[in-house]
Amino acid sequence: MSNPWEEISLDDYENHMSLDSVKQLQAMNSIMKEQFEAYPVTTAMVLGIAGGNGLEHVNRDKYRTVYGVDINEEYLKTVSKRHIDLSDILKCLKVDLIKESDQLPNAQLVIANLLIEYIGYDVFRKVIHKVDPEYVSCVIQINTDDEQWVSDSPYLHAFDRLDEVHHQMEEDSLSAVMLESGYNNIFKTKVQLPNGKALVRLDFQKE
Repeated sequence: MSNPWEEISLDDYENHMSLDSVKQLQAMNSIMKEQFEAYPVTTAMVLGIAGGNGLEHVNRDKYRTVYGVDINEEYLKTVSKRHIDLSDILKCLKVDLIKESDQLPNAQLVIANLLIEYIGYDVFRKVIHKVDPEYVSCVIQINTDDEQWVSDSPYLHAFDRLDEVHHQMEEDSLSAVMLESGYNNIFKTKVQLPNGKALVRLDFQKE
């Protein structure tokens, strides 16, 4: 059976994420600006790049290569069109992280925002082992209310199958997995969202 992310249209995803009641697209954009600027690296890998939100913050004077990784080929085609100005830096890779993490190249920084939820800790550990970055910057969603983990919206049914691959995230569990993998937590911040949820950014550095 196909991965649910191969069937969700980018329009549905981005329209849902940018609703005033959700505002995750806007919050993620601000976070990615900080992630790209935070560390002394020249290569980065964005896992689950979707439509390329945040790539406008890539500093051409700083970065030699930025990999955009996703399982959805249509998403990657859109990313390439939207960010044609980065065509000499941006390399889009269609990779199923659950089955094909061995295909990933090395990068000094891994950005994984709202991604670990859909592959689980064990697969993420394999991905980090293969890419072997110096820094890892993650954003996970913390549900601080009694709502379902996908916020209510007119686009809700586009995400019906995500229950098949969703893993609930916990800050302590992620930090423990990263520590076992040889990475220390060096930064943490939280952004509250309009619907009672929160985005937590956790950054790690290789020991």
